[in-house]
Amino acid sequence: MKRLLVTLCLAGFATSAWADIQDPPAADHGPTRKLARGLSNMVFGWAEIPVTIGKVNSEEGNSAAASYGVVRGTGRAFARFGAGFYEVLLWPFPVYKDTYLPVLRSDIPWIHRGYSEFPPELGNESKYPYVRDY
Repeated sequence: MKRLLVTLCLAGFATSAWADIQDPPAADHGPTRKLARGLSNMVFGWAEIPVTIGKVNSEEGNSAAASYGVVRGTGRAFARFGAGFYEVLLWPFPVYKDTYLPVLRSDIPWIHRGYSEFPPELGNESKYPYVRDY
């Protein structure tokens, strides 16, 4: 009975390792996603300017938004455009750490200085489900 239990446990671990090899975590980011991310960063990266102005306005006030918010938003827009141009130019090749991951630093660990994978959304609609039902 013990031998059967050990064999089943080993087979379970082996099949779970094989399943991870068949769908590795980096498979979510492929060349077509890299091309789409680059194009959206080039075309919609300017949306960083009003979003950053609004974010600075709510955190630090009007005068900071009128000066620092405009400068920071413009810098973020240029960073998005540069990263988008880089990704569109080299979309078929896994050049960043031998993967197709985004070039810009993620906003998950860097709350105030990171970038989301795609540019921010403008307007009243959002991708989040608590805003509007369809």
